[in-house]
Amino acid sequence: MKLLSNKMLLILLVVFSGYGYIIGCTHDNQIPPPAVTTGTKYTPGTGVFLPGNMTAGNTSEWKLDKVHSGVLWSGAYIGAAGLLTGRFNQFGMHNVVDAEMINYNTTGQPLKDTSWAFYEGDDSKTYFNGYVQINTSNTGEPGRDAGCNITTLGTTAIVTGVQNLTLTNIAKIQTTKVTFDPTTGDYIVNLNLCWHGTTATAITKALVGRLKYVKRATIAGAAPYDVFGLQLTFQLVKTDFSITSTSIGDKVDIECNMNFNNK
Repeated sequence: MKLLSNKMLLILLVVFSGYGYIIGCTHDNQIPPPAVTTGTKYTPGTGVFLPGNMTAGNTSEWKLDKVHSGVLWSGAYIGAAGLLTGRFNQFGMHNVVDAEMINYNTTGQPLKDTSWAFYEGDDSKTYFNGYVQINTSNTGEPGRDAGCNITTLGTTAIVTGVQNLTLTNIAKIQTTKVTFDPTTGDYIVNLNLCWHGTTATAITKALVGRLKYVKRATIAGAAPYDVFGLQLTFQLVKTDFSITSTSIGDKVDIECNMNFNNK
């Protein structure tokens, strides 16, 4: 009897594990669940963070710390339970209009990261615009990044010394609504994801994500400065954007970790 019970338990574990995997790979786009729900009702603070002109030394103007930020992606490897992961090496927080979708001969940020505002206690004033350069997707495997990824994502190879914001190499997000969630202390973000093309021709889908605010803190030292962070997570369906990869599953999770300072 004990042997039979052990076998039955093993079968049930396998069945439920498989069911969990299927649900994880087939659910529709939804708000990413919070890590912990405590039942506490949260109240937002009163912090206001604005980029201004990003003037060095102006402590009231907040600058994107790109070196310590990142845009990450992950998706299930088809036919296996493991994940494929990567990041975009080049990104920014600028509302790239059609006239700015060109190549820039620079190794730094081609456009100012000033298209955002975060009001901790007034979500109606909070908004974000951001972009990634699609061909800078980095999985850590150069052969794949410069090979099949370029074809799969419908873009062009990287040119050294050039920041490519052309219409075939740009994906943009633009928030349409940000709402404080008192059950978690996070913010629910409605956004449009635009893939390739001009404002009129891009593939654009409305998505929902979750934004976590990492509270303002002071970094001690000879010249102290303040920092804060924002973490946006959302999910896209690759076929919605005509991505035809045979390696990655249909659901792709995106995580944008943006850190700021007032140096």
